[in-house]
Amino acid sequence: MKSIRLRVGKERSLLRRHPWVFDGAIARGGADAGETVRVEGHDGQFLGWAAFSPSSKIRARVWSFVEAERIDASFFVARIASAIRARSRFDIQSDGMRLVHGESDGLPGLVVDRYADTLVAQFSSCGVERWKSVIVEALLAETGLTRLYERSDASVRSLEGLPEATGWLAGSGATDLTITEHGWKLGLDIATGHKTGFYLDQRDSRRKFADHARRLQFQNVLNCYCYTGGFTVAALAGGAAHVTSIDSSGPAIEKAAANVALNGFDAGRTTMLDADVNASMRQFHKEGKTFDAIVLDPPKFAPTVAHAERAARAYKDINRIALSILAPGGVLFTYSCSGGISADLFHKIVASAGTDAGVDAFITERLGGAPDHPMTVSFPEGEYLKGLVLLKK
Repeated sequence: MKSIRLRVGKERSLLRRHPWVFDGAIARGGADAGETVRVEGHDGQFLGWAAFSPSSKIRARVWSFVEAERIDASFFVARIASAIRARSRFDIQSDGMRLVHGESDGLPGLVVDRYADTLVAQFSSCGVERWKSVIVEALLAETGLTRLYERSDASVRSLEGLPEATGWLAGSGATDLTITEHGWKLGLDIATGHKTGFYLDQRDSRRKFADHARRLQFQNVLNCYCYTGGFTVAALAGGAAHVTSIDSSGPAIEKAAANVALNGFDAGRTTMLDADVNASMRQFHKEGKTFDAIVLDPPKFAPTVAHAERAARAYKDINRIALSILAPGGVLFTYSCSGGISADLFHKIVASAGTDAGVDAFITERLGGAPDHPMTVSFPEGEYLKGLVLLKK
């Protein structure tokens, strides 16, 4: 078994069971891409078994902190079974759910989502790439499903020295699917949709937005970066009189309109805009148009901390305009899915946006990802999705 030895003082994060070893922490040692290595402290003390990645800044990702554990096929079978078993204890009101959430489930670099009778997997690290065939077999055996589509086309693959890969790994057929969520129907395409096809992490937020629409009787809702209209459907299901949905993707807007129709809602209760969100909100402000509820769910502005400063300006700008066109007593659901923006920093950004807009608001709730996208105590980086519910004074 090959090994890597860490520099003096670089053991602390692993002793706290954090699963990443950065390149600068390694004094000597190495291995082939995805190969399992023994991670040792500067004094030779065992710290963990990890997958080595010669191209990545995250040079090794820990599989296990137990010296007696073997990293073999049975290890992956057990880890996958444990992850899927955990989902049975979560409150997931949908047949679309995340079954494996990377480091949080002890499988760094692996994401697996289930959409009704179809699995979609994303392999984004050398370790899970090396064990791909074993993982696919274990997923099919544990779920009893026969279709598994690969969406390993995330940009992070290039950091691992891996090419993009998409297509069927098991089964075949149409990639246009429909899932149910809180009694609603939502169509998606696992081959072309964002992430693995859909934003499953916002499932609980969509329900909360529907609850707010029902309780506060929203009349005029604005859904920004609406993608395929999940929050639009939620608003209509909650009884909102009218929803304006904006996205710069024409195909996404078409899918949003299709999802409105799929749930039997009157298309006359919606306005679908294939347009730039920022420019559209500025135009609404210029026209003096206001909304009694707004959703801001933008794409990832800051994938890493290095991008945080520029991203902070972008988040502040859109929140400032949104608060300006939100009617007094109105509700703003605002989010950041950027790993480089902490929950505390996001709060400060939104507060600064309110100051610039001359607006004060109550923070009535803090939101995160659905429970099948868990954060663990040893891996706080799993908390990538942050949200705030604001009630404008």
